[in-house]
Amino acid sequence: MNPLPVHEGPRPDHPAEPPREATEPLREDIRLLGGILGEIIREQAGDEVFELVERARVESFRVRRSEIDRAELADLFSTVDVGVAIPVIRAFSHFALLANLAEDLHRERRRAVHVRAGEPPQDSSLAATYRKLDAAQLDPATVSRELEGASVVPVITAHPTETRRRTVFEAQHRITELMRFRERTELDPGELAGVDRDLHRQILTLWQTALIRLSRLRIQDEIEVGLRYYDAALFEVVPRINARLRAELRRRWPEANLLAEPMLTMGSWIGGDRDGNPFVTAEVVRRATSRAAATALEHHLGQLELLERELSMSDRLVDASAPLRALADASGDDSPFRSDESYRRALRGIRGRLTATAVRILGGAEVALSRSALHQAGLEPFGTAAELLADLDVVDASLRGHGDELLAEDRLATMRESVQAFGFHLAGLDMRQNSEVHEQVIAELFAWAGVHPDYRSLSEQERVALLTAELGLRRPLVGPGARFGELTTSELAILAAGAEAVRSIGAGAIPNYIISMCTSVSDMLEAAVLLKEVGLLDPGANGSAPSCPVGIVPLFETIEDLQGGATTLTAVLDVPVYRALLTARGGRQEVMLGYSDSNKDGGYLAANWALYRAELDLVEAARAAGIRLRLFHGRGGTVGRGGGPSYEAILAQPPGAVAGSLRITEQGEVIAAKYAEPLLAHRNLETLLAATLESTLLDVEGLGADAEPAYAVLDELAAAARIAYGDLVHDTPGFVEYFTTSTPVAEIGALNIGSRPASRKATKSIADLRAIPWVLSWSQSRVMLPGWYGTGTAFEEWVGGDPARLARLTELYERWPFFRTVLSNMAMVMSKSDMGLAARYAELVPDVALRERVFGKITAEHARTIAIYKAITGNDDLLADNPGLRRSVHNRFPYLEPLNHLQVELLRRYRSGDDSDLVRRGIQLTMNGLATALRNSG
Repeated sequence: MNPLPVHEGPRPDHPAEPPREATEPLREDIRLLGGILGEIIREQAGDEVFELVERARVESFRVRRSEIDRAELADLFSTVDVGVAIPVIRAFSHFALLANLAEDLHRERRRAVHVRAGEPPQDSSLAATYRKLDAAQLDPATVSRELEGASVVPVITAHPTETRRRTVFEAQHRITELMRFRERTELDPGELAGVDRDLHRQILTLWQTALIRLSRLRIQDEIEVGLRYYDAALFEVVPRINARLRAELRRRWPEANLLAEPMLTMGSWIGGDRDGNPFVTAEVVRRATSRAAATALEHHLGQLELLERELSMSDRLVDASAPLRALADASGDDSPFRSDESYRRALRGIRGRLTATAVRILGGAEVALSRSALHQAGLEPFGTAAELLADLDVVDASLRGHGDELLAEDRLATMRESVQAFGFHLAGLDMRQNSEVHEQVIAELFAWAGVHPDYRSLSEQERVALLTAELGLRRPLVGPGARFGELTTSELAILAAGAEAVRSIGAGAIPNYIISMCTSVSDMLEAAVLLKEVGLLDPGANGSAPSCPVGIVPLFETIEDLQGGATTLTAVLDVPVYRALLTARGGRQEVMLGYSDSNKDGGYLAANWALYRAELDLVEAARAAGIRLRLFHGRGGTVGRGGGPSYEAILAQPPGAVAGSLRITEQGEVIAAKYAEPLLAHRNLETLLAATLESTLLDVEGLGADAEPAYAVLDELAAAARIAYGDLVHDTPGFVEYFTTSTPVAEIGALNIGSRPASRKATKSIADLRAIPWVLSWSQSRVMLPGWYGTGTAFEEWVGGDPARLARLTELYERWPFFRTVLSNMAMVMSKSDMGLAARYAELVPDVALRERVFGKITAEHARTIAIYKAITGNDDLLADNPGLRRSVHNRFPYLEPLNHLQVELLRRYRSGDDSDLVRRGIQLTMNGLATALRNSG
């Protein structure tokens, strides 16, 4: 790759807090919404609850000002009746929800102020990215090469803390719209009072609606939660962004013919991710794919109906093209009232064919066929979304042919973009399973078919040879009358359901098969054999190339697996049948990187550096092998699971790691924060695209010749941090007991939070615990341990009191986006930690000696990490470089305090034997409220 221009990127200039007049509208919004909520609490819950809420609020602020001890506030709830505690919990949870809403509106307001003032576009916007690309003066050949196959795919995943019901979701949206209307419209006093009454009505509805369900969330519910974001925002925003992005890039480099396919599409794991989730079945896969298809088809049908109404031009007044008239004649619409309306007749025919397509794919059951009259005899369903797009292209060309570009570039253009981005499948459903399960299934299949009696006894070399031979044969392993154990039977049925979706909906329905805990070539080839068994992978015959519409994606999760990932990739590419399969797929290999398990395995700094090193190694392995690499980042919402600001995280990737493509998981309450409504969605999707373009076309690392020395420093720091982390988590006697008793991890599993079990296996091992409950538990108890522990010791030991070494770390912080982002995200998560509240949770540990030993280590490392962070960065405040979050923490976090104290109290009662429905519900509500308030807690 040719050297690209250096992009300096944002410097850590510690932007100043906006003046008070700039933040006053935020305070006014919070006062307004909080005041209405307070009135409703008094009206609905009574004076006792209202006065307890008010007293808790006042006392919480006194705690923050160090006017009283926390024990006084805790005593406020020590004897509270649970029937009173629950409305108090709900009060503070609702306040957090309304405060989030107000802060989102304020960010929107501040961005508008910058635009109106004519200020340069802000970093992370596409407008700012275009300016940087213009300044770089890139040649078309470079841009064309680097953006070949460009793709950005946010992948929606389920999460136990994102359990808000549709009613709550819709009420939030209505409140947001009312607040916008209130601010942007000149209202007389009577009109203003009317808007405030509407706000009161919506917040009252919110108060009277249960925040969480009484029963365990089912995967079917999670599927519906994921789909609601399309009507809420994504159908509107995704096509618009793709169209504008393509236009802007082609205007700059017209000869490069960029983005023939949409760069931005959507993905999902909900209903396809069965790693450790026994509730994912063949029926669930069918439901996930069919509900997604139904959502896409309903949208397209609705847009066609509107187009049919809008394109009312008469053949007597416009000269429709011959292909358009042919579509009209083939429509079967012989109404005399539309005899001279070729556009309407053509669109009616297209709508009829799409209705027939819905019936073919879904059997009519999933689609509200109020348009069933359009399902006319003789209208053939579309075979693919490309066929629908071709018909729409005919309409577009005809409109442009008689000068109606203005009409062509309105709803029709948006629908053409929608069909390209969403197809008939809406979002690609990735399937995922653990490599250990594949091994068991392959062993049983090989034994039944007589291929080998004991596959699991074979060496890696012998396994690869056996699997490779099997991939050269078209014959199936399973014959009529075959009987297998429950696991194998279930896995084959799930894979068959995925194959059925690909055949009926299209290749986009199941784009990837992800192998968790992938450690070897055989792990990848086992998945290939299973795909062959259900007809997705065709080995080819008589010289024809093998083919498979589903990509086989290794997921490297632990630190050791990340370190060995490039070796595994190189080895599998040396297997001729796999290389031929990859060549048939355009020579692009996707690799997924696991942020959560690597962090749980080795701690924050060690995991982040292992990921960076793994990306460097994978990029080099792909270059040497002559393939294109696409990395899939399995990030969670919280910093301990790879979370943090997306723009900075993408720019912090090593050179060559983005290469025009990015897939990234979006989880939990973060999804609602990013995609709940169009303006939010537009801003966040723009951020992903902007960072991808900059990382691909500009040199954003900026280390130059200093790269290897900088890498060597991080090698040492990461090794020391892993030792410090392991000393606590893996080597401290009784640590597991401390963790399970000082956090609500046990209750996460016991209280039916989310559809997925808390552990992959029925053990108490930290290794078997899923990453979400690991991180969520530490967040709830306000320790936030996965986002920082071990880092302070590593830095302190490496510096060793040497000013020159400290200066070297300061230099790396100022020059290197990766290092700056690691420290900034660590500071962000530490700002949300609170050792005083964590001490309240530590009191739940019955073994006093254990409590003091472990909590003592945690508090000492916490203080050490803050001190060294300040020394490296020169910041006296953890949030000096994030004034918006600092304001949020200052204004809002005292409202979290009562939720934490009430959670501790209810956990104490629950563990003492009071497992009443009210106590259980109260714990669930505190978890939900804290997750909402912290925003990126799991």
